Amino acid sequence: MRHAMILSLALVAGCTQVNGVVDTVRGGLGGLGQSKAAPAQEPAALPPAADVLPDQPPVAAVPQARDGSLGTTVAGLGDPTKTGLWLETPLVTTGGKGRVVWPTTGRWVAVALLPAVGEVSAGSRLSLEAMRALGVPLTELIEVEVYAGS
Repeated sequence: MRHAMILSLALVAGCTQVNGVVDTVRGGLGGLGQSKAAPAQEPAALPPAADVLPDQPPVAAVPQARDGSLGTTVAGLGDPTKTGLWLETPLVTTGGKGRVVWPTTGRWVAVALLPAVGEVSAGSRLSLEAMRALGVPLTELIEVEVYAGS
């Protein structure tokens, strides 16, 4: 009984923290990491990931199909402070331009493909702007198809 009560309290505390993060993302990032008394400061602007990538396609970590397909990956929300349309994925070993398709709806978005450390089967992280463009709920993990090239 005592263990169940402690577990219940831990679960409630965890849900509260997750809801706080989701509310922060939905409400903007101006107050992230600041106390309530401090005035909100805008985070330093970062260049969009697509602006710093070479024009050539990324180097794939897996054999690329004729249509440019690199495969599928499960993606969740990446760093919400990093602006632009990008996907951090272990499907590429160097950055480049690409496309992400959400097969559930058929929606797609052109993104910067950024290499991520890990096995090819590891998950990926999708930018906040890319998730919004695809119409994905920010708290969901989704399976997406990844293509190299523009």
